[in-house]
Amino acid sequence: MDAQGRGQAGDIDPADQWVLNPSTGEYELRLTPSAPQSAVPGPRRATPANAGAARGRSAAPEREQERETHGVPGQVPPPRRRRGVPEEPLPGRRRSRAPQQKKKSKAKKVLLWTGGTMAFVMVAATGAGYWYLKHLEGNVQTTDVGTAGKSGFSKDEAFNILVIGTDKRTGAGNESYGDAGSVGHADTTILLHVSKDRTNATAMSIPRDLIVDVPDCPTKLADGTEKIIPGTQGVRFNTSLGQDGRDPGCTMRTVKEVTGISVDHFMMADFNAVKTLTTAVDGVEVCVQNAVNDKESKLKLPAGKSTVEGEQALAFLRTRHSFGNQGDLDRIKVQQQFLGSLMRKMSSSDTLTNPAKLLKLAEAATKALTVDTGIGKVSTLKDVALELKKVPTKNITFMTVPVIDNPAEKVRATVVVGPTAPEVFNTIANDVSFTAVKQQKAKEAAAVAARLKGTQSAASDVRVRILNGGAVAGSAQETLNYLQNDEGVTKSENAGNAPAELAKTTLEYASDQADQARKLAAIMGLSGSAMKPGKSVTNAQGLPTMTLTLGKDFKGAGVSLTAPAKAPTVEGQSTADKAQCAS
Repeated sequence: MDAQGRGQAGDIDPADQWVLNPSTGEYELRLTPSAPQSAVPGPRRATPANAGAARGRSAAPEREQERETHGVPGQVPPPRRRRGVPEEPLPGRRRSRAPQQKKKSKAKKVLLWTGGTMAFVMVAATGAGYWYLKHLEGNVQTTDVGTAGKSGFSKDEAFNILVIGTDKRTGAGNESYGDAGSVGHADTTILLHVSKDRTNATAMSIPRDLIVDVPDCPTKLADGTEKIIPGTQGVRFNTSLGQDGRDPGCTMRTVKEVTGISVDHFMMADFNAVKTLTTAVDGVEVCVQNAVNDKESKLKLPAGKSTVEGEQALAFLRTRHSFGNQGDLDRIKVQQQFLGSLMRKMSSSDTLTNPAKLLKLAEAATKALTVDTGIGKVSTLKDVALELKKVPTKNITFMTVPVIDNPAEKVRATVVVGPTAPEVFNTIANDVSFTAVKQQKAKEAAAVAARLKGTQSAASDVRVRILNGGAVAGSAQETLNYLQNDEGVTKSENAGNAPAELAKTTLEYASDQADQARKLAAIMGLSGSAMKPGKSVTNAQGLPTMTLTLGKDFKGAGVSLTAPAKAPTVEGQSTADKAQCAS
């Protein structure tokens, strides 16, 4: 039975109010009390009401309106065609010669990819109505992390989201998981980097037992005041959240301390989120090489493929004793495989073209999330979703921070950052893909690379002024000392602070200064993209000089700023498009 026959608007199933918009290819929730709409396109039976409405109007416009609205109540369906009599084309419109092909094309538009490591937030990408979006917004909890993250979301930049799963026991049936009385530590943490061109993404897991230095954390309290929670050195990463009242902003600051990568936003959920969200998608397919019977987590699975949801899905993610060496690093691999499977499920047509399932997901997703105020509105979460959907699953790389056993311990219980980790961090920070994707158009890439090719002037002939455009205080003077004393660039000067902050260090120069620019780029380790052909400025002596502006990526005098041409291979890395079996 459709919504038209259900009586009052308050008795309508929300799933019946989703209508496919042929112009956008998306489902839309249309909430009109006097005229609820069916989710099923197609002709309706004529009623006295709509028959009367048709009198006095031409039939052709009514037919055209019916085609556009897919069965909106109050519209007259096209008259039945007599057998053997061809249907007349609508006035002013050419009849489609291949209506079936056109319909199929629109259907393809509906298949929006809504993956990402926190796939549950992606349901916000559906074209929901305004009032329903406001309802969902009331479900989302927010935390003000201050300067630890960004105040808003930009569609035109690369972005980093810290996905946090806490070990806090909330809700019934979670007594088997986490620590009794835990304030909610960072039990599962993934740094999700999405490239600027949306061709790729990297999901890097951070082990809970990684030894780190937690910095001082400015934290906003419930009464609006701010308190600085003192940092600690040489502690487990998971204590960056919950311990001593630390909020997710402290975890974000700790990630930057460890990796050098700035985190823009966070999304956090607890054990219940896994259960409600996997139930909302009717389960997630997993695979194990050997049968599992874990008495502690109560996980029982046969060898091969199974579908898990609710309590069983949580047990799959939490078990430590069924895979590998029964440690946290092996559990991380299982979690990554699970998330890849969840992404594939979310991108399937069975999920994305089912209005009832999408509504169910929207409710579960927003109730499960706590996010920073920068993305706290559902409309902003929708923007995040639409950007994430552009990334193909084959170019989403899962990996874990390269670590080694803690050399200070005789019994292996914790790990420390390994020697190959800085290269991985640098790759992510410079927005380089771990999968083979086209980063730039060939012509653009060649032009950028060409800036570094050619003759170089002598260091003593390089004339440059140095500005601080976002680097730590004192960086301009540090660079001046380095250039003059270590590299012989004696015609250099400290010009103070730049008028605006930059994410990346740049070197602007006139065309006749290209040889000087190439020399300075070689000394500083600048990439071709950092070199900006433009114009020179005049120094105090009235001589033309280049401008070097140190951005937020500046790591210190003498430290190369060249982005890696190719990402390193990380042990155990995988991509979201391939199913794997846990062992």
